[in-house]
Amino acid sequence: NEKVGELQGTYIVEKLGLKDGSKKGPFNIELFAGSNDDNNTRYFFQGAMNVLQPYINKKQLVVRSGQTKLNQVTTLRWDGGTAQKRMDDILTSAYKTERVDAVLSPYDGISIGILSALKSDDYGSKSKPLPVVTGQDAEVASVKSIIADQQSMTVYKDTRQLAKVASNMVDALLNDKKPEVNDTKTYDNGAKVVPAYLLEPVAVDKSNYQKEVVDSGYIKESDLK
Repeated sequence: NEKVGELQGTYIVEKLGLKDGSKKGPFNIELFAGSNDDNNTRYFFQGAMNVLQPYINKKQLVVRSGQTKLNQVTTLRWDGGTAQKRMDDILTSAYKTERVDAVLSPYDGISIGILSALKSDDYGSKSKPLPVVTGQDAEVASVKSIIADQQSMTVYKDTRQLAKVASNMVDALLNDKKPEVNDTKTYDNGAKVVPAYLLEPVAVDKSNYQKEVVDSGYIKESDLK
C-alpha cells in the first residue's frame, strides 16, 4: 500500500519535471487521502508524502490551502461527492487567481469527484489545462477518463493475482504447510508483525493502459468505448 502512494507521488514529480528541473516552478498541489476509518489510508498517504514532502519543504510544491496533515485531507467513505465538495471549497478559497498544477488523489472514485470540481471551474479548457490528477484501482470510468486526457494516471493492482496468492495461503494453512510470504517487516498490528505477501502495483497512464489492463484481460476493450 505504501508503494501505491509512492507511485502516485513519483508520477506527479516526473510530470511536473521537479526532479530534473526541466519545468519552472513553484507548482501548486492539493492533497487528498482516503477514509479516516480505513487503516489503508495512512499507508497510501505516507507513501506519497515520502516522495512529495521534500519538494514541499523546498517550496517547489506549494499547498495553497494549507491542508497538509492526514486528518485535514481524508475523504469519509472514499466518497467522490465528498471529494468534489472539498475541491470546490479549495478552489473558491485558495485559487482565485492561482492555478492548481497537481492533485494527489488516492483512489479513482475520489479522482472523478475532483475532476468534476475542476471542470466546473473551467479547468480542461485551452487557457486552463487540467492539473495532474492521480488515482488507484484502474476502474473502468477512470481508465476512460485517462484515455480522454482528463485523469492522468491510476495505480493498477491485479485482483486476479491477489486472489491466487490468497487462496494459495489458505490452501497451505489447511494442509499444515507454511504459506509463502515476502514481507516480514511492514504490518505491525501492535501485538506482532503479520507476515504478508506483497504484490507489485503498476502505474498506468495513457502510454501503457492498453498493455497493462486491456491486453492482460483485466478490462475488456469494449467496456472502454
